[in-house]
Amino acid sequence: MKEYDYLIVGAGLYGCVFAYEARKNGKKCLIIDKRDHSGGNVYCENVDGINVHKYGAHIFHTNDKDIWDFVNQFVEFNRYTNSPLARYKDELYNLPFNMNTFYKLWKTATPQEAMDKIDEQVKALNITDPKNLEEQALSLVGTDIYEKLIKGYTEKQWGRKATELPAFIIKRLPVRFTYDNNYFKDKYQGIPVGGYNKLIDGLTEGIDIQLNVDFFEERSKWTAKAETVVFTGKLDEYFDCSHGRLDYRSLRFEHEKLDIENFQGNAVVNYTEADVPYTRIIEHKHFEFGTQASTIITREYPEEGGADKEPYYPVNDEKNTARYNEYKKLATLEKNVIFGGRLAEYRYYDMHQVIGSALATTKKIFAVC
Repeated sequence: MKEYDYLIVGAGLYGCVFAYEARKNGKKCLIIDKRDHSGGNVYCENVDGINVHKYGAHIFHTNDKDIWDFVNQFVEFNRYTNSPLARYKDELYNLPFNMNTFYKLWKTATPQEAMDKIDEQVKALNITDPKNLEEQALSLVGTDIYEKLIKGYTEKQWGRKATELPAFIIKRLPVRFTYDNNYFKDKYQGIPVGGYNKLIDGLTEGIDIQLNVDFFEERSKWTAKAETVVFTGKLDEYFDCSHGRLDYRSLRFEHEKLDIENFQGNAVVNYTEADVPYTRIIEHKHFEFGTQASTIITREYPEEGGADKEPYYPVNDEKNTARYNEYKKLATLEKNVIFGGRLAEYRYYDMHQVIGSALATTKKIFAVC
């Protein structure tokens, strides 16, 4: 008889939700994580009463009432609505692209005027078969929106020229012919009152957690502790990168405390010029409508991933998809191992999606009706 029913490698959302459901079903779990905190990328650090999103802005949004009710049993969510701004050469534009954006660009006051302006620019380009991301974006929104609000930001984000990126990355662009700056269309949206750590603490209450633990350094020791391993780390690393490394884009964060009450008046401002090295500045206090005397801002710099970089966005091109499929075959052969989460599944997940994935997995295992 082993000490635990489940060893959960990774204290992010997937692992914590899995552990919560397992404990609810009478199972004993141990969560381990190589970081010095639980919560994965949703972890917040409290600085002068401001909950700083240490790994970038996390805004919860979903249309799934069951998932919304699930997270709200652990912490109350506020009414925060994501309404980012885009800054291009000291001009500010509303996102997503909507009537406020179009009025700023062209002084078009009606939806028909804005549609006519976009159609005019798109038709003049005569792009019938987009060969790359640039052509795809131009064929959807025309030159003005592309040049000011898409091109520089996208090239910084991916570290490549837009002409070198595949067209499928931008299948469609959110264009709204209403005066609505709400970035997400989901019915439920908000930020946990008091930060995401409250959600993680609620999920893991009564569950054993060990931090600063590298699973791979003493793999046999840790796997011997439990009947089943739930692995939420990098899939390629689990298999010793036997088919090569899976590629990721990474991010670097530069946090700064400012002795002023309000720096930019909004939680998120995107910087769309190519020669501004960061993609956005986050001002954390605005996520919770803070009134502190000082403020904390974070500049977000995209960069190439690597073995020593934190993986954020999978590069789902042809090469990496083929490589992932080889690892997926190996994963199906593993006994008593469950692979889940954004790294183990090599896909980008929003928070509600990773929670939904963990709940779907536990529902199958524990036959929850």
